[in-house]
Amino acid sequence: MGEFVRLEAENGVGTIRLDRPKLNAIGSQMTDELFEAAKEATQRDDVRAVVIWGGPVIFAAGADVGEMAELGPEQVRPRIAAMQEAINAIEKIPKVTIAAINGYALGGGYELALAADLRYAADSAKVGLPEIQLGIIPGAGGTQRLPRLIGPAKSKDLIYTGRQVQAEEALALGLVDGVFPAKEVYERAVGGAQRFSVGPLLALRAAKRAIDLGTQADLLAGLDIEMEEFIGLFATEDQKTGMRSLLEKGAAKAEFKGK
Repeated sequence: MGEFVRLEAENGVGTIRLDRPKLNAIGSQMTDELFEAAKEATQRDDVRAVVIWGGPVIFAAGADVGEMAELGPEQVRPRIAAMQEAINAIEKIPKVTIAAINGYALGGGYELALAADLRYAADSAKVGLPEIQLGIIPGAGGTQRLPRLIGPAKSKDLIYTGRQVQAEEALALGLVDGVFPAKEVYERAVGGAQRFSVGPLLALRAAKRAIDLGTQADLLAGLDIEMEEFIGLFATEDQKTGMRSLLEKGAAKAEFKGK
């Protein structure tokens, strides 16, 4: 358990909790702790789905500008490389991940949310990539993950202007996947994660790999990735359980063991 990031598990759901007052600014220590939390969430068998949450006030206001303001190119290189590595590790957790966004998710904070599979936001939340207003660009995945999520044109508008987007517009643009009252966001995210935590974990893992790897390749390569993931699941107990259950009991009645 880190000073600023901790992993808490209950009923199959692990919460990666950001807790660095006041703004959850992502500095070098927090970056290292995010990486360790992602690694732990990946390895722990009692964590079958993951929620990323910054608490009831703010998700994360971005990278710690105070740590970087006076750095030169070669000094900032290892900092941004470590941040990319940590956020990549979050993205690669082989379980369903949901970012629960209260308050602001800006800059590196929204880049962290982009690494989750789904994003649930409070109706009072604001998201965005305002780095351009600092004379820089997003450096922890924003210029790459956002266009893959909502397309290049909309991404250019948001990145070029650096504007903050309120929850309802964020939902309309596809920046978040659900908007809820602020007091309900975390509970909704946990509820969604619990649904996936009792599902066919190996099939969910395969689906995540096929989507994530396939969207980084051309169509034919993506189809090959999908086919291999599909074939591999026929070596699992869950596949036998699921298909037999359909034949014997009807749809959506299988009880999966993640084997």
